[in-house]
Amino acid sequence: MENTKKILNKAMEEKYSIPQFNINNLEWAKFILEVCEEQQSPVILGVSEGAAKYMGGYGVVVAIVKSLIEELKINIPVCLHLDHGSSFESCKKAIDSGFPSVMIDASKYELEKNIKITKEVVDYAHKRGVTVEAEVGHIGGEEDGVVADVAYAKVEDAVELYKQTNVDLFAPALGSVHGLYDGEPKLDFIRMNKIKELTRIPLVLHGGSGIPDNLIREAINNGICKININTELQITWHNDVVKFVTKNKDVYDPRKVIKSGEISLKKAVRDKIKLLGSNNKA
Repeated sequence: MENTKKILNKAMEEKYSIPQFNINNLEWAKFILEVCEEQQSPVILGVSEGAAKYMGGYGVVVAIVKSLIEELKINIPVCLHLDHGSSFESCKKAIDSGFPSVMIDASKYELEKNIKITKEVVDYAHKRGVTVEAEVGHIGGEEDGVVADVAYAKVEDAVELYKQTNVDLFAPALGSVHGLYDGEPKLDFIRMNKIKELTRIPLVLHGGSGIPDNLIREAINNGICKININTELQITWHNDVVKFVTKNKDVYDPRKVIKSGEISLKKAVRDKIKLLGSNNKA
């Protein structure tokens, strides 16, 4: 598996974005890898703490992804990334289990404590060749059942955290939210561009589901090199599964039920790859 820093620096130079598709089970990981290989797109497979627990633990997730890469003969760059690690201990567990990339989200704390926790993770990770993502401000919406309002990142806080931690990539809160949007998202491109110019590291946009295509393109032009997509895939998969179960009430094989959402999920993945411009970048 790849380290995210290498593939994101290339994306930053060439002005496209790498998709992070969150995985929730073996089937989703398989479907996503198959499309990314077809499209020759590098991919980051995001795993939240909740998803890791559901799938049996960090070690199980690593084993599943490594096995799929081998069995499916996947040749594109693939990175496994802990999404919204809530503590040093959680990030350490992921790193020790073989994750090549982690996000430490200490954004709920004051800047000083955010910096302290982030630096602790960075110091541990960098000694082991692992990439670290941090959050500044607070991205709104709902993630793993936790609801929060947007708190836009302060440019000076982003710069300070970068200087004191040497973090590899940033997820500054710029108006996007996890989950569904109530109206059109209000992305702050001026703030985004300032942070890009002052830090010169790849920026991450969380809550990529539901953002209009023109805003996605503008975000990429302003330094966004990684866009996280989860809710959109969940909804499109869910809709097809509901249709299948409604029409086939006598089908109880879980493989058939889960697979009934494959076509629509793969289409959504394919469309996002083309929008982000990461196709043929492997």
